[in-house]
Amino acid sequence: MDGLQILPLAVTMMLGPQIMSAIIFVTTPRAVRVSLGFLAGVALATTAGTAIMLGLAALLDLGDSSDNGSSGKIIQYVLVGLLAAAALKNWLGRATAEPPKWLTTLMAADPGKAFKVGLLVILVMPSDIMIMMTVGVNLAQNDASFAEALPFIALTVLVAALPLLITLLFHKRAEAAMPRIRDWMNSHSWLVNIIVCVIFIVLIL
Repeated sequence: MDGLQILPLAVTMMLGPQIMSAIIFVTTPRAVRVSLGFLAGVALATTAGTAIMLGLAALLDLGDSSDNGSSGKIIQYVLVGLLAAAALKNWLGRATAEPPKWLTTLMAADPGKAFKVGLLVILVMPSDIMIMMTVGVNLAQNDASFAEALPFIALTVLVAALPLLITLLFHKRAEAAMPRIRDWMNSHSWLVNIIVCVIFIVLIL
């Protein structure tokens, strides 16, 4: 996978509750320690999830990546259909959409809980599972090793770390901006979900 494919995938991995969690953690009293716990969870989950998907893809005969009738391509087309349906559902339900209730509990999180959140927002989010599946299928179809997934994993963690890095670099400005960004994303969660679906569809096609 080249850089033009990796960066959008890494960004899409963190859109939605994932980046919202990272932003909430930098607004907590122990922002650095809690955020580092979250990043450790994201790194472990992305590494494990990608390795599992690559292993599953390697066990299946997915065919060549250029063959439109291969199993790998069929899986990608099914994913596009599911993403389109999810985007439509978010659009139709935008008037009553609310962010996940568990996000409101993160302000009191300690590093241990932040680590668990980092694991869960990667391993149980359907969008992230689909992205890691796409990476695994792509690597398997091109007979690539797991080492070629490391840039994707590193970029995902870097995107997750952006709220913390911005807070450390622009302390006062970030302290004022992050709560506003957090509140906007909470109130526009439906739009963020649609953006995730559209970006991923474009990447697959």
